[in-house]
Amino acid sequence: MRAAIAALALLVAAPTLAATEAAGSLDGVTIIDRLDVNDIAAGSVQRFWFRAGMSPVGQPWLVPVVVIKGAQPGPRLLLTAGIHGDELNGIAVLHRLAAAVDPAKLAGTLTLVPGLNPPGLLQSTRQWTPDWSRSAPNLNRELPGKEGGSAIADFAGRLWSRLIRPNADSAVDLHTQSRGTAYMMYAFASTPRTRRMAELVAPDIIKMDKGDKGTVENTLTDDGVPAITLELGRPEMFDDTMIARAESGLTNLMREMKMLPGKVTPPPAGLTVANDIVAVRARLPGWARLLLPIGSAVKKDQPIAEVRDAFGRSLETVVAPADGRINMITTDPRVAAGDTIARIVWWSPDPACQNGC
Repeated sequence: MRAAIAALALLVAAPTLAATEAAGSLDGVTIIDRLDVNDIAAGSVQRFWFRAGMSPVGQPWLVPVVVIKGAQPGPRLLLTAGIHGDELNGIAVLHRLAAAVDPAKLAGTLTLVPGLNPPGLLQSTRQWTPDWSRSAPNLNRELPGKEGGSAIADFAGRLWSRLIRPNADSAVDLHTQSRGTAYMMYAFASTPRTRRMAELVAPDIIKMDKGDKGTVENTLTDDGVPAITLELGRPEMFDDTMIARAESGLTNLMREMKMLPGKVTPPPAGLTVANDIVAVRARLPGWARLLLPIGSAVKKDQPIAEVRDAFGRSLETVVAPADGRINMITTDPRVAAGDTIARIVWWSPDPACQNGC
């Protein structure tokens, strides 16, 4: 009887949760199966492990979540990173924002998810790799998923229905290029509002792009939540310059959303907005050497790379197939026939390309 009374007292003393589902704790951090930011006290910071499913050995996949609930009401901004396990700069950006944003000065709710793909992060792979499969899926093509479906569908479904969608009025998903390649600071957008969001974050290039189905960005935007993808340079590293730029740009976006005080900085004068893209490929295998740096403006038929054989003899000069700007390069000089050496973006006057060709 005494034990029952003690248990009842603990239950009464525990905080009331409306929709957030707690499921234990790990090192003092609450493990949850569902998040509703409406449950978080105003003017506070809360950290959670979100249980996104179970591994093949029966252990949970835990995704880190930080919720900063402002002292004043306002919008709900969701920032995610690490859906590709070799793309790491965005994780550092979210760590910095978690330390920098003061809930006393915040209006609304900032939800940070620095690591959507734990198995991919463990193996430093772009894919979702919970086992030895050689045909591992791309988690950023699987949303909204389906709880109770295949392993990847269930994982994506839990992320979507229990974490991402219920807690976002706007969103930014942070990426880099994958292994062997590099991007400029580069944003994808698809609507007037998402273009404005991208401009405020101040990348070097914005690509208006309807994009692939199943991404965080497009699944949210299609469901009425404006979202952009923000690419931050190279994989498998923390690039302090890119990280600082992204932190500054996201802070500027929050100022425009009236979440933070301060003057909104206009888009940079040198910002390129594009709606079309072409891959520049090697015709022959060999060793590629770029002749122009990333970000360069190019003219059609301008040489941009050389490919040489094992003895250093020139095999081909790779030229630009169109006028535009180089937004991506290979950082690995080893190329097979047909490999992409660079990508070029430009603005096409074709009306069909208004939101991306």
